[in-house]
Amino acid sequence: MPAYNRERFIPAAIGSVLRQTYGDFELIVWDDGSTDGTIEAARSAAGDDPRVRIFAGEHAGISGAINSGAKLAAGKYFGTVDSDDALMPTALAEATRYLDEHPDVAMVYTDYLAMDEGGNVKGAGNRTKIPYSKDRLLIDFMTFHFRLMRREWFERLGGFDAAMDAAEDYDFCLRLSEQAEIRHLAQPLYLYRVHANSVSTSNRLHQIMLAKDAIARALERRGMSREFEVDVELVGKFRLRKR
Repeated sequence: MPAYNRERFIPAAIGSVLRQTYGDFELIVWDDGSTDGTIEAARSAAGDDPRVRIFAGEHAGISGAINSGAKLAAGKYFGTVDSDDALMPTALAEATRYLDEHPDVAMVYTDYLAMDEGGNVKGAGNRTKIPYSKDRLLIDFMTFHFRLMRREWFERLGGFDAAMDAAEDYDFCLRLSEQAEIRHLAQPLYLYRVHANSVSTSNRLHQIMLAKDAIARALERRGMSREFEVDVELVGKFRLRKR
């Protein structure tokens, strides 16, 4: 669980992990140089549960935070939970069962529910409606949340690319799809919080341009760059909110 200035949301994120029906896990919380009370909030939420370890690092971005935390992980499966999101109670049980029963699969991802800033569930996320294929992944990031993978594959691919922060997970999924099997578990097992300070909201344009770079890299790796190039269409959408 990478965290940067998530004092308000991280207790719910940690609590959702601790309430998993599958209890044989370790939760590594890596604070990415927060300037608020994230560390204290995380420690309070974790209590004395020995499965939770909390570390404080210098601010290095989400890729650095996840890669640093991953080096400390001991389990054969590895996944991330954003510090402003939450897992449904059976998320680990269902995803672990799938990987146990399908040894040829490197990563499984689930459906997700969108919730607002206050935690009110609004319904199924839009990406859950997109069927998976490694070709469709070139234009639609449907391998969203929750993702559980074999840690050997995370290490084999060198983890997340720090140069792709804000689109690091999309870039990783594209790279993984070119070498291994990814499967979709059609159950809503993740709660994705939409709020004004999320990366997808506050840094949207930067994220879109990095996603474009990730697609361009994938086209090059797949030998498709002579035939295709990435075209981005930006659509403005405006709304009013109270100050």
